[in-house]
Parts: sequence; structure tokens; C-alpha cells
Amino acid sequence: MSDGTETARAEGYRPGVGIMLLDRQGLVFVGRRIDTPGENWQMPQGGIDRGETPRQAALRELQEEVGTDKAEILAESRGWLSYEVPSAIGRRLWRGRYRGQRQKWFAMRFTGTDRDIDLSTHHPEFDAWKWIAAADLPDIIVPFKRTLYLGVLQEFAAIIGPG
Repeated sequence: MSDGTETARAEGYRPGVGIMLLDRQGLVFVGRRIDTPGENWQMPQGGIDRGETPRQAALRELQEEVGTDKAEILAESRGWLSYEVPSAIGRRLWRGRYRGQRQKWFAMRFTGTDRDIDLSTHHPEFDAWKWIAAADLPDIIVPFKRTLYLGVLQEFAAIIGPG
């Protein structure tokens, strides 16, 4: 593929996508991860399947993690953003195959209502969700993803707007 996924794999990164889902007021959707104890919140994200474009993966991940397809894509990150996971997490998640993820990010506008969000999907990843101010994202994310989230905020600053 010429979209960067094979390069990511070759460099030891799992190719993936991330979604900054914005409501009509500009707040950002975050979900609390089921598989980690504590208050581990994040924006939806996931891997790109072989033969799938990043855009297709983002729309699929939105459906799989948030339980809705009620969104329109506003923007796509210019490049790929990456993070490395602590080795214990990498061994558990990917059996040591990847050292982190390289992701293409998408800003999306949620076009539904809160009733359209359904976390009880086929393989749920979140057990709770909320809308938060974009500026609060770095404070709620696990430390190893903080730099990536700062990059996402910078990438989509014009869409998010002030505050």
C-alpha cells in the first residue's frame, strides 16, 4: 500500500487510525477503556486491516467502538502520528509484534444525538463515555500517548477552535 501502512509495519509499528469525534459544541468524545483498571480515557482508535484504507478503517472503528455511523469526516491528518507502548503492554496486546502504533487521525463531526451512541458493541472497548473540552485531552490520556494527543490537537486546531 502506498498509504504508509506497510512502512509502519516494517518499522515495528502497528498501522492504525484515530478519531477525534466532535459534537456540535466542539466537545470531544472520550471512552473509558474496559481492559485497563482506573480512569483510562481515550479517543476511539484501532488498527487498519490489510486491504483497508485509513478512511475505511476510521469509519469501521467508529462503528465498532462508539456504536454509531452518525458522523461526517471534517479533516484527515497531514501525516502519520505515532506512539510507543510500554513493553509489558506491547507483549499483552500484540504478543511483542509491535513497539507502538503509527496512526492517521480523522476529525469527525458527530451528526447524531447522545442516544445514538451505543458502547455495547460486538467487542466493547469502552465501559463509559463523555464529552470533554479538547484542551482537557492531555490531562486524561495515559502518559505514553500524551505527545501524540498534543500532536492531534495541533493538527486539528483550526477545526477545534479557541478554548
